[in-house]
Formats: sequence, structure tokens, C-alpha cells
Amino acid sequence: MEKEWKDKLLNRFLHYAKTYTESKPDVEEIPSTPQQWDLANYLKKELEEIGLEDVSIDDHAYVMGYLPSNQEGTLPTIGFISHFDTSPDFTGKDVKPQIHENYDGGDIVLNAEKDIVLSVKDSPELASFKGETVITTDGTTLLGADDKAGIAEIVTAVEYLKAHPEIPRARIAVGFTPDEEVGKGAHLFDVEKFGAEWAYTMDGSSVGELEYENFNAAGAKITFKGKMVHPGYAKGKMVNAMHIAREFAEALPKDEVPEKTDGRQGFFHQHDISGGVDEVVMQMIIRDHDDEKFEKRKNFLLELAQSMNKTFGEERVIVEINDQYFNMYKQIKDKMHIVDLAKQAMESLDIKPDIKPIRGGTDGAQLSYKGLPCPNIFAGGQNFHSRYEYVTLESMAKATQVIVKIAELATNKK
Repeated sequence: MEKEWKDKLLNRFLHYAKTYTESKPDVEEIPSTPQQWDLANYLKKELEEIGLEDVSIDDHAYVMGYLPSNQEGTLPTIGFISHFDTSPDFTGKDVKPQIHENYDGGDIVLNAEKDIVLSVKDSPELASFKGETVITTDGTTLLGADDKAGIAEIVTAVEYLKAHPEIPRARIAVGFTPDEEVGKGAHLFDVEKFGAEWAYTMDGSSVGELEYENFNAAGAKITFKGKMVHPGYAKGKMVNAMHIAREFAEALPKDEVPEKTDGRQGFFHQHDISGGVDEVVMQMIIRDHDDEKFEKRKNFLLELAQSMNKTFGEERVIVEINDQYFNMYKQIKDKMHIVDLAKQAMESLDIKPDIKPIRGGTDGAQLSYKGLPCPNIFAGGQNFHSRYEYVTLESMAKATQVIVKIAELATNKK
């Protein structure tokens, strides 16, 4: 990619990264935070200035726009989608991006005053970016490459295609969503209005990532009911909810946790617990790629609660399980030409496709079940949701080129 376009890509990303868009869990309204409107409105204006058609923003901040095909005949409409919110796991307010040109391959001091260092020891892949332009924060916030890198790539790609009419292209639909980080990015996405036959989320990490499998996911709330009695007179009367919760946790499979699993291995993950003697509430997520194993995991919790209620008394352990999203592979396996197209685009750019299951979920998982098959492509970022998040300009440039190439190769899909 020419320097002019790399500069545009960089400046665009820096502007997005500095715009505060953190989302918030447990809020019914979409978007969950008012600050997300700032970037959504900016993106609408930017797409209009580039010259896309039918640019719109709806009542929930979903942004869409279209770049028409420049070819005759019937061609598919292909979508590219990214989310503009950032994770509430770590603050995204007052992001101060730092640019490290011609990176030397060693540790990067993010904040000397606070002694915050992005180290090769903790992030060994960092050294592979020697000589590239690395973009980090000052160590006090996340960066927002997840997924503002994806947005910058999509906007730059359609601007590039608009400026280079000699490149044949299919019709391109662009979509930007709120609240992906809190699991609602696709909830109100209007698939019919978007009008694409298939799409790609630009929301992966390392260069070459191409994903069309993800976890089946559920959330579980386990409530433990105790009985508080003065401890001096508690014999035979007190029921300590904390003891019941501890016994429940100890009954879970010890090796089926995030820190001991990888690939397609599923897990139980206790991520929050609060309460006291009278009541304890445990929050947990359940993940598995395999449908049958996923159902077994949910049933395991229900059966464990039933067993413990026989020991401690009825309704001492209450399990509530809510499905969150499902493995998109079931919706894509009969449409593998859309994966093959992305592979072909990467290979034509000397990028080796790295196909692996996502140990998480994307908007694409939910969109696939809404009738829009939607694999996931790399956006280039690393160390998401943390003060150590970073992305390289060269990685973003490669993702931008993949979008352009997919648009070109799709002209052969008549």
C-alpha cells in the first residue's frame, strides 16, 4: 500500500482511538452509553464525504453505507462490519496513542513515570514486528484497536476503491455497530436493510487470521441461599451460603477452566462472586465449540444444584442459565465459498491464512444466525482489553488490502 494511503489509515485510526466509546454491561438501552454516538455520527459523516451511497444511522447508532459495483451484470453484495465500542474491562477514556516508528524489537516503555512496560517476555510475538510502526497507549488505558482498527481498515478500503475505479469491484456494504463488547452488537442489526449476501467482520487479531468457528456460549447465575443466625447460638440453625458456594465451586472440573484449555476445548469460568452468610451470587460463563458438550455443561450445573439441594435443603442452590450465542460454523459449513474467497484474497497478497476456531464470539456469530453468514478476518491488534494493547500500521495495511482484494475477486462470483 502506498505511503499516502498508509498515512490516511494511520491518521484515521488515531482519531477513532482518541474518541471515547466504552460500552457498559447490564444496560437495556442500545447503545449502552451515550459516548458511542460521537464516533457513530462522525462515521456517518465520513462515509458521506467519501461518497458512499444511502449512508444512514438509525435510532440505536448502527451505521450503514454502500459503495456500488463498477461492473456490469449481476454481482453479489458483500458486507464488511466492525464495532466502534471498546471493552469495559479496562478504561478507554482519554486514550493517548503513542507511535513507535521502526520498532527495534525490544521492550517498549509505555509510561516511564508509572514504570509501565510492554515487554517481549510477556508478549513474545511483539519481537516479530521489528522494523514496523507500532502503535500503543501510554499504559493508562486500552488502545481500542479492538475494533477501531477494523473500522479504519474498512473506511480506508472503500475510500481507496472509490479513488481507483480501474479496480473491478462488487457492491460493498459497510456496517458499524455499537455494544459488541457487551454482547449486543448484532441484536438490532437490520440484516434485510444491509442487503449483503454474506459479510466479514474485521475483528480478528494477528495477520492471516480467518475464523468461521466460535464458541457456543451461555451465562449462568448461581444463587446460594443461606440462613443467618447469631454465631453464638448457630449450632443446628445457621446455613452459611459461602460454604455452599465453596462446595459448588470445588465440584466443578478442575482442568476445564480458561487458563488450562485451548483450541476447541470448552470451559466453565467463574468471573464474579459476591455476598455473605445469608446469600451468595456467583456469575459464570459456559463455553464449548461442540453442541453436545455445550448442552452437557449446562446440564452438569443443573444436576449439581439438584444434588446439593438434596444435601442442604430445597432451593438452597438456584441455577439460571441464559444462552448468549452459538457456533457460526453450522450456518457457514454449506457456504464455504465465502471462506475460500477470503483465503484466495490473502494468498494473492502473500498472506498465509491462519484458520482456527475463535475462543470467544463476534458479531458475526449472531449475524450468521440472523441470515447473514459472516466469518471473521484479522484486524491486526494484539493484547486486547488491556493497557498493553497495540497494533502495527503494517498489519492494518495488510487487512485493508485484503478487503480491497475480496471486493475485486468477488467480481468473478457472478
